[in-house]
Amino acid sequence: MALLEVRDLHKSFGHGRTLTPAVRGVDLEVDRGETLGLVGESGCGKTTLGRVVVGLQEPSSGAIYFDGELLDGKMSRPEYRRRVQMVFQHPAQSLNRRMRVDTTLAEPLRLLKVAPRDEVAGRIDEVMRLVGMGPDYLKRRPGQLSGGQQQRIAIARALMPGPDLVVLDEPTSSLDQSVRGRIIALLRSIQEEQDVAYVFISHDLSTVRRIADRVAVMYLGRIVEIAPTEQVFKDPQHPYTKALLSAVPSMDLDNRGSRIILAGETPSPSDVPVGCSFQDRCPLVHERCGLEEPRLVSLGDGRKVECFAVTDPN
Repeated sequence: MALLEVRDLHKSFGHGRTLTPAVRGVDLEVDRGETLGLVGESGCGKTTLGRVVVGLQEPSSGAIYFDGELLDGKMSRPEYRRRVQMVFQHPAQSLNRRMRVDTTLAEPLRLLKVAPRDEVAGRIDEVMRLVGMGPDYLKRRPGQLSGGQQQRIAIARALMPGPDLVVLDEPTSSLDQSVRGRIIALLRSIQEEQDVAYVFISHDLSTVRRIADRVAVMYLGRIVEIAPTEQVFKDPQHPYTKALLSAVPSMDLDNRGSRIILAGETPSPSDVPVGCSFQDRCPLVHERCGLEEPRLVSLGDGRKVECFAVTDPN
């Protein structure tokens, strides 16, 4: 049984006729102790999906199961908030600049009431050890820390309640390359020790390749391909996945060809075409694509693809 299951999830913003869909019929699973990379262009719905999963935004429709239990109104309960945490993109913005590190780390325990007061200091010391920071940092405020140190504290705060799942939204995008590598190594070390699962949201494909067990590719609010990481990078199937990977110059892909230039622009989320949302840019488009919306179809070996030309070429 998967730790997290998302079924036909939709999330729209606005009211009445001005509704703009951000997430459209997403299905995915995350197992205990695994890392699912979630990739795609800016505006594809990655962050919205992550925020819905952690309960920061209500889904418009669909179902979320956690540890086999349908949540349905339970996402705001302290037990779910303890077990599912989030690390945000910009630690300087997500950390309260007026609060010392020790107060920041104690706050989740106080709000969620998951530890007696006499155990808080011990838990803080334990989590600081996990993120590789000594007790001398506890009296500092965010402005007295480097960007990498701030992100370590943000990760430490997420770990304080002892979560089973952490959603990381572009956690390394604001860091330089050397610090980025250390944060990835840190996350992997924590995962090995704590058996925590990650949803790792990023547009940085090289980083995703280093940390993810599986990768889900989003386009215009939908998952168009999901597979074990090396399958995605070595043998992408969906035409959008192929174009996305071909655009990364530093990627060392097997059998890599020239860059794929897609026609046109990504449609507006408020004006998605009937049928396949990728049809206006797809080199494999045919008549069925404009009439029927494709669904994720299993190709075996853990891979699913949403494309008629791949799953039903005849």
